[in-house]
Amino acid sequence: MKASDLFVKCLENEGVKYIFGVPGEENLDFLESLKNSNIELILTRHEQPAGFMAATLGRLTGYPGVCLSTLGPGATNFFTSAAYAQLGAMPMCMITGQKPIHSSKQGHFQIIDTVDMMRPITKFTKQLVRGDRIPSTVREAFKQAVDERPGAVHLELPEDVAAEMTSHLPIPCFPVRRADANEKAVDLAIEYIEKAKNPLILVGAGANRKRISKQLSHLIEKTGIPFFNTQMGKGVVPENHPLFLGTAALSDNDYLHCAINKADLIINIGHDVVEKPPFFMTPGGFKVIHINFEASETDEIYFPQLDVVGDIANALWQISTRINTPSHWDFSYFTKVKEHIDEKLTEKSQDDHFPVYPQRLVHDVRAALGEEDIIALDNGVYKVWFARNYRALAPNTILLDNALATMGAGLPSAMAAKIVYPERKVVAICGDGGFMMNSQEIETAVRLKMDLTVLILNDSAYGMIKWKQDGMGFGEYGLDFGNPDFVKYAEAYSAQGHRVTSTHQLQPLLEKCTSTPGVHIIDCPVDYSENARVLTRELIEKACII
Repeated sequence: MKASDLFVKCLENEGVKYIFGVPGEENLDFLESLKNSNIELILTRHEQPAGFMAATLGRLTGYPGVCLSTLGPGATNFFTSAAYAQLGAMPMCMITGQKPIHSSKQGHFQIIDTVDMMRPITKFTKQLVRGDRIPSTVREAFKQAVDERPGAVHLELPEDVAAEMTSHLPIPCFPVRRADANEKAVDLAIEYIEKAKNPLILVGAGANRKRISKQLSHLIEKTGIPFFNTQMGKGVVPENHPLFLGTAALSDNDYLHCAINKADLIINIGHDVVEKPPFFMTPGGFKVIHINFEASETDEIYFPQLDVVGDIANALWQISTRINTPSHWDFSYFTKVKEHIDEKLTEKSQDDHFPVYPQRLVHDVRAALGEEDIIALDNGVYKVWFARNYRALAPNTILLDNALATMGAGLPSAMAAKIVYPERKVVAICGDGGFMMNSQEIETAVRLKMDLTVLILNDSAYGMIKWKQDGMGFGEYGLDFGNPDFVKYAEAYSAQGHRVTSTHQLQPLLEKCTSTPGVHIIDCPVDYSENARVLTRELIEKACII
């Protein structure tokens, strides 16, 4: 068969159902092979969102999402997507084209060293130099993409290699069992926990990547130890649980840190060092047990006293099976902190002020959606508000990026979520700045006949940097811009446009849009003056005497 046919058969062998991207002439053999396969090509309007969609599919399924581009400028447009997947631990495979490598009549036209370009931001990058090597290379790339820690891989298929003939066949896939944690390490962890007086559980991004919710919930129920999470650990255990304290949306000085600083032991489950730190360790402070697939990485603010390395779910099962619940554990202070946090987070959640305050915005989004419905956040200051105030009731129902934290990913992520879970309501929540970075994908969503709602938070500025500018004592400068009429903009794509003109309209409009077929764009003016009051002054002035 032709090498491009073999490549596509290898992708089918890996379970690939979709490829997102923008093909070029160097991909034409591959495209022809794809046409005769069971894989669906989803044509996007730019390579970067194709990469975001592939990464999000990987995040939600645990299997690599795949994206396609041509050489040169098409490949360079994947660079941000690769970093997004790599830092966010999302399994993704990028396929890029290349000019013929055995003979070329075009000099260096559009040619860059894509393989070397991808090397610093991928787990694996390789040019396919012979058709016979396709099966082993594809198998290795997909294996590396899903191995802990998951991430991005890249394969380059030159035009002349794609056209070669080969008699090779795909290599069968076999499941890989991860090693269980060492029994002595588990015994020591149990000893640490039983000796502690005020232990806390922290749930990180690695816990959301795998299905550990059942075992973690069992451990929490058996021991009664309160828990909190990082931004990317939201939803592993439902956040309406009575022992849930809150989300560490900030690295320090939030109300939650009153409880963290009172703890003498933190059981850190699935910590990912690329995520913004949920706390800062200091010599002589609380102890930390690191439970993860990989050993901890030590730096000046994170130096655990014990690593429990292996399959997380199995480690939690071992601990919960053998642990006792000592009478000297004292969670009374944590209970007071939880009550205080819950009280603070409900402030202004019913406020009718217009433009909409962030607290009311988060409240209305939560009220409009079910437990399994999904929100996909772009990047802006509203991400902090959603991390702190939004209650995630199931794993991976709030998709946010606390690793690369790139703008422009919210809409493509929501589109991928809708492809994976067509039965669920999905809402993309984007600042006006982030939305406009990849707004062209509205056409893709309309073409695919998606039922999707996009909530644009309109403040005509790069609001996050404006808040930082003010908080660091700088005067306002250079961060305001103008926006199109988002209702007309939606209609230009044959989507349905809506504008919020009073705060009480927001929740009913969200409910209507998420229940009505088609792509809906909602223009919602927001008032970020609460940033300075709540996230800056109030937290600086707070006292941990509760």
